[in-house]
Amino acid sequence: MSTTTFVAAAQAATSSEVLNVIAAFTGGLFIAGALVWAVRFGMRVMDRELPHPSPEEQPKLPAGGAVHEIREMREPDEVPHAEGRERLMPYQLHHSGSRTGKDQRRRRWLPGSSGSFGSGGLGHV
Repeated sequence: MSTTTFVAAAQAATSSEVLNVIAAFTGGLFIAGALVWAVRFGMRVMDRELPHPSPEEQPKLPAGGAVHEIREMREPDEVPHAEGRERLMPYQLHHSGSRTGKDQRRRRWLPGSSGSFGSGGLGHV
């Protein structure tokens, strides 16, 4: 390999490395500028929003205290058959779709009864 070929190859490699560094620096400047613009835009949007409520304007608990969850067992209502009539519309059904059950004891899972995987048997023994 002659000296002129080696020098030309070194110059080509150096110029492509310099171009890569310049491209990376330019890309970084572009991303940094975009981030600065996004932060300034977000600050302008926040300045236009309504102010946060003061502590006196915050919601208060009702006089009776906190509202608690009510748990009850429900039984399904029978859907009336529409034989010879037009089909029933949802607003023609009972408002909640079910009624309070007579037995309010919560059903529990019993070992040996049906589980989530098949018949509830003992499995492979």
